Amino acid sequence: MSKLSYKFKNNALFKRALTHSSLTDENYERLEFLGDGILDFVVGEYLFHHCGDDEGRLTVLRSHYVAENYLSKVFDSLELEKEVRVGKSYQGAISKAIKCDIMEALIAAIYLDSDMATVTKFIEENLKLADFKNVKNDNYKSQLQEYIQSSFKCKMQYVTERDKDGFKSAFYMDEDKISTGKGGSKIEAEQKAAHKALKKLFKNEE
Repeated sequence: MSKLSYKFKNNALFKRALTHSSLTDENYERLEFLGDGILDFVVGEYLFHHCGDDEGRLTVLRSHYVAENYLSKVFDSLELEKEVRVGKSYQGAISKAIKCDIMEALIAAIYLDSDMATVTKFIEENLKLADFKNVKNDNYKSQLQEYIQSSFKCKMQYVTERDKDGFKSAFYMDEDKISTGKGGSKIEAEQKAAHKALKKLFKNEE
């Protein structure tokens, strides 16, 4: 059993939010699309009303709460993994990317099963939005871009490919490879590459 506090009236919505495309066409993907928009709006509105910082800080805070890494932790805290339904073709543990997708789908399912006020309360409580003052800027790609744009005139790019363990990403400035990173998803690999580049290029800024 999960630690989900919300009780669905239509259990089929909950079931669909936890169903991967490897099992059936009746999966979470359309719900994920809707949930992504709801999550962005609710987090953005909460921060607008409760945080007096400038737009740059608000953007950093919102990106923290909607990021794959954070949403996968919320998924784990709700102990949802045993509820996930996958097909026989899916091998291995549930990835961070899928955990994130399911959280977005679950948000949409709660909204469709209830109303905006209910899903807003669910997001605020489970994502712990009230703790925004303690959020550290862990969006290393965003930090790196800001520092490089203020210090260099060069082209920046990530070259990211699949490997046997997930993804490997290389960060380049013009033709020079600055750093590499590995992760279970493309985003995670690029964030790790950016983190290493920050340490290498801006030791006192990161």
